[in-house]
Amino acid sequence: MTGNDGDNGLWVRRFHPSDNAPYQVVCFPHAGGSASYFFPVSKALTGTADVLAIQYPGRQDRRTEKGIDSITELADAVTGALRPWLTRPTVLFGHSMGASLGYEVARRLEQEGTVPLALFVSGRVAPCRARDETVHLRDDAGLIDAVKALSGTDPQIFGDEELLRMVLPALRTDYTAAETYRYEAGPLLKAPIHAHLGDSDPKASIDEVSDWEKHTNGEFTLRTYPGGHFYLNTHAPKVIEAIAKVVTPA
Repeated sequence: MTGNDGDNGLWVRRFHPSDNAPYQVVCFPHAGGSASYFFPVSKALTGTADVLAIQYPGRQDRRTEKGIDSITELADAVTGALRPWLTRPTVLFGHSMGASLGYEVARRLEQEGTVPLALFVSGRVAPCRARDETVHLRDDAGLIDAVKALSGTDPQIFGDEELLRMVLPALRTDYTAAETYRYEAGPLLKAPIHAHLGDSDPKASIDEVSDWEKHTNGEFTLRTYPGGHFYLNTHAPKVIEAIAKVVTPA
């Protein structure tokens, strides 16, 4: 199965296609991020699961496209792109803004009768605990300062004016989507939720992340790691191991 016909080819990236893997993992990037952020996840799970990394419009090979500044609209589009792929048990994994998006995609899939094997959320407050944040309303300098403070972006980008001009529109679009997202009450997920975060994350406290438990009727687990918002850059192997345990149960 290629799954790359039509619009699917715009949204889905497979760095290590594993057509015969019994499971698949769909990865949703953070604000300003791209599908390539999950290349290490794809490599580590090769043969165990087919990893699909979602590429949002407005960046990398989609940089000429208009970005989508609404989580609900983005979730609608991503859900549509994923439908042809839903032929085997699927885990959803999102970091930061990607966690909110993964959750909304999970809701849509369950409404259509497809229950994900699990939803992994990383570095993101529970939907019911949305913060009142306005980084997306700052000028370019203010937006750049906020992104720098999280230490998740290659410092070389900030020193390259041309690169910076290329990534700023996607950053602003994503921050708008992430910060204006508000949870609308509905059925709880049937899928289990596994939450992961850095213990010094300024964007998500342990208390705020713990409330993800309120969004599922299934199992809930919470795991913390030393580090901030991008703890994942250091502790990816442990998070990948946790995903692997779900797709390769004993």
